[in-house]
Amino acid sequence: MEPYGADEESAAVLRTVGKVVKMCRERKGLTQAELGTAIGYSEEQVSSVERGRRAPKSQFLEAADEALGAGGMIACLKRDVEEARYPKKVRDLAKLEGEAVELCAYANTVVHGLLQTPEYAQALYGMRRPPFTEDELGRLVAARMARQEVFDRQPTPVFSFVQEEVTLRRPLGGRMVMRKQLERLLEIGQRRNVEIQVMPTDRDDHAGLAGSLQLLRLKGGDTVGHNEVQLISSLISHPREIQILEIRYGIIRAQAFTPRESLSFIEKVLGET
Repeated sequence: MEPYGADEESAAVLRTVGKVVKMCRERKGLTQAELGTAIGYSEEQVSSVERGRRAPKSQFLEAADEALGAGGMIACLKRDVEEARYPKKVRDLAKLEGEAVELCAYANTVVHGLLQTPEYAQALYGMRRPPFTEDELGRLVAARMARQEVFDRQPTPVFSFVQEEVTLRRPLGGRMVMRKQLERLLEIGQRRNVEIQVMPTDRDDHAGLAGSLQLLRLKGGDTVGHNEVQLISSLISHPREIQILEIRYGIIRAQAFTPRESLSFIEKVLGET
């Protein structure tokens, strides 16, 4: 189990989980120590969960559900607790991605998060300075992988990605990590709802020099932009700013290789790696 130290939204989730565990324990007539003994945890750990001070792991919730005869009431909270571990900006972005009917993204420094393998994501987060702790690293990678569930959502959203050529050639994490990443791009690029394009380095005109960008068209018809630079992660909703990003992204796509040319180019780079 992991100590909690994040935002109020996450804290509220953990307090609710703790109340449910406590209610089921008291209904069963067990003390915290007795429950701990039954599921292989200490009295202090059970107490911390019930007070909303620790985020219980899935094993704790499953074991408590069985020991207390909760009929799934506790075990069903696993997803809520898992999401509560993620940083708020990640949860907010994942929520928007989950509501999008179309997602368009241009990435100029690294492979876009929705396209990353666990190994590539681990390598990126491992390069951060000052460094993350091992627990933080694990949570961040898990959060990034969880975002990728959006590919299998129904109804199926439409995805468009443009990657700078350099993001395919920079061997972050080492050659084997990069090979797996390129293979992942080829795999995802075969999906009917995904288009991946490559912006070649030798272009003498480039509409994306202002940096990476992401556009999310939501179910209700609104479009939201997202941009992340160094320590700043921002959502963009002003219509004029959205219009500028849409114009830029349209030109970026036109300047890049076509999706078919791009997959052939990625195969070529993979062969050179």
